[in-house]
This record gives sequence, structure tokens and C-alpha cells, in this order.
Amino acid sequence: MPPNIRTFIALELPPAVISLLAKVQEDLKSTRLRAKWVRPENIHLTLKFLGNINPTDIDKISGAMMDAVDDFGAINLVAGGVGVFPGLKRPRVIWIGLGGQIQSLFAMQRLLEDNLAALGFKKEKRSFKGHLTLGRFRQTVNPNTIRQIMREYANRYSEEFTARRIILFKSDLKPTGAVYTQLRQAALE
Repeated sequence: MPPNIRTFIALELPPAVISLLAKVQEDLKSTRLRAKWVRPENIHLTLKFLGNINPTDIDKISGAMMDAVDDFGAINLVAGGVGVFPGLKRPRVIWIGLGGQIQSLFAMQRLLEDNLAALGFKKEKRSFKGHLTLGRFRQTVNPNTIRQIMREYANRYSEEFTARRIILFKSDLKPTGAVYTQLRQAALE
């Protein structure tokens, strides 16, 4: 029996958006925010974290992905604004939000979640909050610093970009950071 693999389903970002996110990270680093920053090339929009799966389930997962995107065309989005999870009092994650056709994005994600639940994958208890993780805080952060950053980025948005496919990624955790490998994809068109 093959060993399990760690996986998630996500939207890949175009190079122009990744470049913008890298610039935002550099700006935030200059504020002396101490975080473990996600490598820009690894930033993506997670739709569903599957965790460890048996490789024999890849084809079933791929089918659930194709069924989920079947009724959707490409989705136009913008990235912008800054937020934190779980909140300002004890922020752990700093992220960039999304705008544009988010109703379509959320509807597609719900359908994907339902399709995967039918295969036995546990539904997420928390509601989906489409975001792009920039970094994770290792220590306490001054809420006033975060408020200032949120105000500064409140009206800054990327150019519109088009999500044309969702991807099943394998995630290998390495000392130098995660390495993502595409396993399957489903077109949004």
C-alpha cells in the first residue's frame, strides 16, 4: 500500500499577483513585523485542505473537482486589503483579501466541499474565507501596528485577474519550506 500524501485544493495565482504580494511582504517586513513569511511562489488561494490522503483517492478527488467547476466559468478576482486571523487581539496569520466575483468563488467552493464530503472528507466547521496568506506570526504583535497596516492597505487592490482552474496539490514539508507539486487540475471554463 502506498504511503499517504499531504494534499490541498487551491487556485493558482498569476505571476503579476505573486509579484504584487511579494512587494506587499517586503513593505510589511520594513515595518519590523516579525513573521514567518510564505515564499511568494507558494502563495495560493486554498479552497480545501485535505490533509493526508491515500494516493489511490486522487482520481476520485479529481472527479469531485471536475464536477464542482462544471457549472462555472472563469472567475475574475482582485487581491487587496490586509487582515489577520483570528483577530486583532492575538493575530496569528496576516493575509490579503479578495474582491471581484467572490459570490461565484464561494458557490464553487461550497460545491467542492459538498462533493468531497460525499467522498468521506470531513466538512470544514468554519465558513470559507477566501484569502491569501502572507505570513504567520511567531510572537505577540501590537494590535495598533496591525490596525495601521490595515488602514494603509484598505483601498489597495491588484489588477483584476482570472482564475481559470483549480488544482490538487501535493505538499511536501521540507526544512526550507513547503514544496508543492500539481497532481490534477480542473478547468473553470
